[in-house]
Amino acid sequence: MLNTFQQSAHPALPQITADEASRQEFAKSFKGFIQSDLLPGLTPVYQTRVSRKFAKAHGRAPADRRDIRAGMVEDLYFQHYAAANRIAQELLWESVNVSVDRQLPELIEKAKELSASTPAKLLIPEGFEPPRYVTALDIHCMPGGYCSEVCADDISVGALYDRGVYLYSMGYTGPDNDDMGRSVVNYLKRNKPDFKPRRILDMGCTVGHSTLPYKELFPEAEVWGIDVGGPVVRYAHARAAAMGQEVNFAQMNAEDTSFPDGHFDLVVSHILLHETSGKAMPKIFQEAFRVLAPGGMMVHADLPPFDLMDPFTQFILDNETWYNNEPFWGAMRDMDQVALAEKAGFDRAEVRFDTAPMAVMEFAAAAAGYSQEASEHVAERDFTAGEFAPGGGWEVLIAHKPEEKALAA
Repeated sequence: MLNTFQQSAHPALPQITADEASRQEFAKSFKGFIQSDLLPGLTPVYQTRVSRKFAKAHGRAPADRRDIRAGMVEDLYFQHYAAANRIAQELLWESVNVSVDRQLPELIEKAKELSASTPAKLLIPEGFEPPRYVTALDIHCMPGGYCSEVCADDISVGALYDRGVYLYSMGYTGPDNDDMGRSVVNYLKRNKPDFKPRRILDMGCTVGHSTLPYKELFPEAEVWGIDVGGPVVRYAHARAAAMGQEVNFAQMNAEDTSFPDGHFDLVVSHILLHETSGKAMPKIFQEAFRVLAPGGMMVHADLPPFDLMDPFTQFILDNETWYNNEPFWGAMRDMDQVALAEKAGFDRAEVRFDTAPMAVMEFAAAAAGYSQEASEHVAERDFTAGEFAPGGGWEVLIAHKPEEKALAA
């Protein structure tokens, strides 16, 4: 599919000059070139060169993604691909940082104004300490990560993320960067038409881009987005107000929130799990179980576990671990998430993986344009899981808390 989406403007988003727009479009197009022209070349390189060389050296074919990597890293074509991919990632953040830095004081004041215009809550606890697995490095090479603050009331990394993730996804997160949340919302609407949550929690919400569709589908619900980064939460609150949505945000750790037991009917996350440590993931599942009311639902949207894909696809996706500051990316996909959910208290029979079709693809196919109403008229069709891939979908881990299940201690 030809991607024609451009990011929708809103009052919290950094304004860009013609030169900045040109640089950002180049960064986006460069990444698109790598994905569409360089990445496909890895398959024949592996099949015709690398696998044969590996077999000759070891007396056997490559057995898993680690064997494949051992062979591929010595190949010039792969080296060229990996270097270009890393350069593109750094370039896209730098292209946005220029516009954020240029107008940061104005962006901060605008965010304050927008936040003051909504009755939705914004909680930033004094003395909050983000977990080290988030602050120890700049995840996905984003300068400053999610938590860095350069001044009082800082929102800089939030503004950076809002524009940067659009470039990173090459537009496939849609005009509002909300494809993951909207995809899960559409999934719930189709598969759980009678489900009417009163309270919804989005864990690891960053700038709330995936949070807002839940308020759109469930306008009467109390919706909260939480994240360990103060700047992204401040920006999320202002952004939601700018987009006309009354959504609450708080700086909290998904491992240990301050919400009461059984407070929410729906707990969700969107690409959170692969940015948490192996020790944090079980705690997140346990906390989701604790804050869910009996009969509530947990939905984590991410990419599929490695055991659902072939070794070469595992190798391709695992490049994020090696070259894009995603240290938990590969480890998360090796974990038994169903077992984690069961250990947290969910009934194993009520835990499963499914695929939520990418909303942006359905919207593009709808003649009426990009709207919730238009997407409902798109015929059902099969999708396969992928990352910002045309015709793809998001892998979702779904767990139900039984009505009769006692709250975990």
